[in-house]
Amino acid sequence: MKSSRQKILIVLAFFAIYVIWGSTYLLNKIAVSEIPPLLLSASRFLISGILIFIIAKTLKLPLTITKKQLLNCTIAGFLFLVYGNGVFVWALKYVDSGFAALEASTQPLIIILLMRVLHGRKIQPMSIIGVALGILGIYLLVSQQDLANQEGSALGIFMIFTCVVSWSFASLFVAKADLPANFFITTGYQMLAAGILLAIFSPVFGESWVTPFQLSPSVQLSMLLLIVFGSIVAFTAFNYLLKVVSTEKVATSAYVNPVIALLLGWYILDEQITLQSIVASAILLTGVYFINSKKDLKKSFRKKVRTKMKRGL
Repeated sequence: MKSSRQKILIVLAFFAIYVIWGSTYLLNKIAVSEIPPLLLSASRFLISGILIFIIAKTLKLPLTITKKQLLNCTIAGFLFLVYGNGVFVWALKYVDSGFAALEASTQPLIIILLMRVLHGRKIQPMSIIGVALGILGIYLLVSQQDLANQEGSALGIFMIFTCVVSWSFASLFVAKADLPANFFITTGYQMLAAGILLAIFSPVFGESWVTPFQLSPSVQLSMLLLIVFGSIVAFTAFNYLLKVVSTEKVATSAYVNPVIALLLGWYILDEQITLQSIVASAILLTGVYFINSKKDLKKSFRKKVRTKMKRGL
């Protein structure tokens, strides 16, 4: 039984990964217009990691960590933040933020396939329907003529997909990995490790560094929101949820993130929402619903039959 306090924390954590993360697609799209993508992610995670440790020290939280936990934090930081986020932000140069969010909504589909491949978990009938709908939705999404005509869109689409795979695998890894007991500290180590790695990769890939004083006010505000809410608040909530609820439930953020991202991208950045995108998103999110449904079709059908027989129908 979960305590009332834990239930409240779970609700707040889901709000963070649903709503706050839905807005980060827009914030990253704005920031990457003036900051090289790897530098953007490196700055964001380094600052967030340092702030987390300062807050933890102020609250007198133990920062001790074993070698195995440090290694696991580094692995998770790479999969989640270096590749899963850093490359994703890079791909936003070629695709709209709303489209990227829709593609990222395939995470539950990827997770269930990875669980089948890596853990031998049986795919339930409802999930099979979800996978089929997901594939159809992806096809409709990426086959749009307007998208195909955009320079670099094919590369952007492919790289975002690999980021979703990386994030999905990391979600399964973190759920069972030996990590610090405090989720705030776990987040700090993951972000610090990712920030250091990204700071190394940025000049290696020829990025030009900029200072905060060279940025426009809108980009400065986007960075501040990404650091405080997108990184510290939402990612801590994400790490917490991976330990207290199932990975599939955490992946249900895919229901809400694309809707928020699409609306914000349309309203603030004037990104176009085509009819085919709407149809594709509806099919895709319906597939996500089926994937996360715990009902088994056969059991559900048998239950209905037994109920009717009892009623004499």
